[in-house]
Amino acid sequence: MLEFLRNKKIMIVVAHPDDELLGLGATMHKLISEYKVQTHVVILGEGITSRSNDRDVDLWKKELATHRENIQNAQKAIGYHSNSIFDFPDNRFDAVALLDIIKVIEKEKESFQPEVIFTHHGGDVNIDHQRTFEAVITSCRPLQDEKVNTIITFETPSGTEWRSPSDPKHFLPNLFFSIAENNLNAKIKGMESYEFERREYPHPRSPEALKIQAQRWGITVGTKFAEAFCLIRSIN
Repeated sequence: MLEFLRNKKIMIVVAHPDDELLGLGATMHKLISEYKVQTHVVILGEGITSRSNDRDVDLWKKELATHRENIQNAQKAIGYHSNSIFDFPDNRFDAVALLDIIKVIEKEKESFQPEVIFTHHGGDVNIDHQRTFEAVITSCRPLQDEKVNTIITFETPSGTEWRSPSDPKHFLPNLFFSIAENNLNAKIKGMESYEFERREYPHPRSPEALKIQAQRWGITVGTKFAEAFCLIRSIN
């Protein structure tokens, strides 16, 4: 199934450091090692400061620097090619004009020229994930000269599954990529690089939970491990 992505230029647009691992770390590792894709990760938010009552970047200066270093370690674990890192306020994307986020994505698209974009599921409980999805969809309007022909969304453990059971915006995957254990291990290793994001079991971001999740989706489609996605649009 991954064959349709062979040799493609793929841009991954996420709200926070670690979302690129949680969403498609194993699939990205497989695509890079076996399908010769070119990858560029866009991380929009700084990912830390919402843990204070007020946003004070100076208060979190040391942690923000460490977080940046963690991104590079996670990149090495997966092997993706490049990234661009921005500092939109953590869990406050709704306080930013959507157009400002769109402009960043459009600039990254212009520079990298991707054919495929992976991003967040639009129904996540996290407001930054929702706004990222909206900005990607707006940035990739299917005009005549639009180069992005495929948009795929992913789930983000500890965000997607916490949506209310009665809410109509649940993640309903229709695209599954089988992954091997080495791909899963690369995802877990990369996730463990994030000092402020990794958690112990039974938290959804723990190594054990990430493996269980991969097994769960694998069982769903008859493979040992898999990651689940939703195909939003594909023009061939």
